[in-house]
Amino acid sequence: MESSLSAAPALSERTMIETARGLRDESITLLTALVREPSLLGDEAGAQRVIRQAFEALGTRIHEFEIDDAKLRSHPAYSPSILPYAGRRNVVGIHEPAGPVRGKSLILNGHIDVVPIGARELWRHDPFGAEIDGDRLYGRGASDMKAGIVAFTMAFKALRQLGYEPAAKVFLQSVVEEECTGNGALACLLEGYTADAAVIPEPLPGIMTCQMGVMWFAIEVLGKPVHASVAHTGVGAIEFSFHLFGALKALEAQWNAPKSRHGYFLKHDHPVNFNLGKIQGGEWASSVPTYCRSDIRVGFYPDMPVANAKAEIERVLADAHARHPGRDSLSYRLVYEGFQSDGCVIDINEPVMQALSGTYRDVIGRELPPSSFTGTTDAKFFNLYGDTPATCYGPDGASYHGIDEWVSLDSMMDCTAVLTVFIARWCGLNRMETR
Repeated sequence: MESSLSAAPALSERTMIETARGLRDESITLLTALVREPSLLGDEAGAQRVIRQAFEALGTRIHEFEIDDAKLRSHPAYSPSILPYAGRRNVVGIHEPAGPVRGKSLILNGHIDVVPIGARELWRHDPFGAEIDGDRLYGRGASDMKAGIVAFTMAFKALRQLGYEPAAKVFLQSVVEEECTGNGALACLLEGYTADAAVIPEPLPGIMTCQMGVMWFAIEVLGKPVHASVAHTGVGAIEFSFHLFGALKALEAQWNAPKSRHGYFLKHDHPVNFNLGKIQGGEWASSVPTYCRSDIRVGFYPDMPVANAKAEIERVLADAHARHPGRDSLSYRLVYEGFQSDGCVIDINEPVMQALSGTYRDVIGRELPPSSFTGTTDAKFFNLYGDTPATCYGPDGASYHGIDEWVSLDSMMDCTAVLTVFIARWCGLNRMETR
């Protein structure tokens, strides 16, 4: 059987919406399979196999590849990884229209990696059980952001089920390591994947117009150890670590002050956040600790380059060290691993922003409000380095990076319907005919 395609299809958007919503059971099945693959950092392969099969079923050409760390190191957006990349692959489904190219190209990007679950005893639902309770499907990664990947996969499928294909190139991307470096998406960029626009279905409210810069670093401290019976004569590494973090929190307060704020974050309660995410230190309860490592995440405004944020942080820490009475017995060093990411602003008048907002309004019946995000997403790579205007819009959910993460299944299907119509409008459609 041979396929041919013809332009100017007669397909109502109502039919597209109904078809997309009709894929609810299949969408839940795919999401369940993905959530049950615990794709923590370094263990993404099982979930990527599920994604590859889903992309293959859409008729896309598959490009699966490992991240080349050496290739990324020279790029200004590179972030030092925590783990090696052997066996950890990005999966890209490539659609090239068989019929005439009449529309604009599109990247649909999502990350497959998830953050750790934390204390298991706090969860009421199995973190990797994909349990359904009413409209909610629970599990780590359900909201952030496996439901988003399901939404764009099923949007593409809805059009094919109706006998149509996008009349422009579409790249479906499932990438690793978004949650700590973004190097998965950066690797796709360096493989040559650019387009007229990119949409990332992250679980953010509204349509994203701005995101913060984010930096990870560790402070490694060496103290002066003594026996606990004379602890007052020593200098503890753990206590000094808290002294240094206290100085950073004072800087956080300065950056949050109204006079310091970026215009996109004037209405946020607390846009800048410095988080002490992990601490390891000490050797013995009866010894003043010699060593402590604090892993810290800081956010900063999109008009502040990474280099400037780093210089300010280093200055504050040096001043804090100089003020400490035990400074002569203390030393510290900074280790930069993970995110070294600039923020970015996306012009609300960009064609992709207007097209996506208009599609949402037409499909859902209400406005899609603009929002500024106090974290980071892979949209930065497309906007800053890929000449590809990019934004985030995805299904509603809650407790991502928290306990009992969940996604709304109704919202996932709303997102699928919106993306189905958006693809048709943005890329155009060719009818697939068989003879």
